[in-house]
Amino acid sequence: MLDFATTAFVSILFLVDPPGTVPAFIALTAKFTPEKQRRTAFVASLTTTLTLLGFAVIGNVVFRMLGLTLPAFQIAGGFVLFLVALDMIRAQRSTQESPDELTEHQGAEDVAIAPLAIPMLAGPGALSTVAVLMSQANDAVEVSLVFAAILLTGLICWVTLRLAQPIQKRLGMTGIHIVGRVLGLVLAGIAVQFVLNGLAAANIIPKPPAAA
Repeated sequence: MLDFATTAFVSILFLVDPPGTVPAFIALTAKFTPEKQRRTAFVASLTTTLTLLGFAVIGNVVFRMLGLTLPAFQIAGGFVLFLVALDMIRAQRSTQESPDELTEHQGAEDVAIAPLAIPMLAGPGALSTVAVLMSQANDAVEVSLVFAAILLTGLICWVTLRLAQPIQKRLGMTGIHIVGRVLGLVLAGIAVQFVLNGLAAANIIPKPPAAA
């Protein structure tokens, strides 16, 4: 139970990667008043949380309608996670937003929903992960743990964006990149584990031994 809760929280939080969004948040809200910056941080965090919760609830239903099996989705989700992890290790975020998207929205009044919440925070990696975690949940307690991990991640997003200016001043771009690389390395391990679980569920390889 503890292992599942830890995996759920760590994988969702690392994929959402609130610190990695700090530079974009500052750039997109540079001309906003402090009050509007606070409102943007709240709306972006709330939208991210609701999007992840919604995908956790209906994601697997959609996949069943499309005829996708759990092993196939676990393997695909693991590859998506691994690509995101590589971007984090290289201090890039190309799997979640492009420079063109940032430029397009830089002067927009409402940047909280797009691109901040979607796809920067609630990107494809995070969405696929919550669906995989929900499919792996064995009972109502583990389902509630996934929901709790999403809610806690949303809270961390809000706090991080509210403190975006001090965080960037304290860490600097180099510090943010170092944190991102460390998180990316951990995320890469989680991604590989997802792939191994999918291969084992498809009876392609023996089931990986349980963690000690």
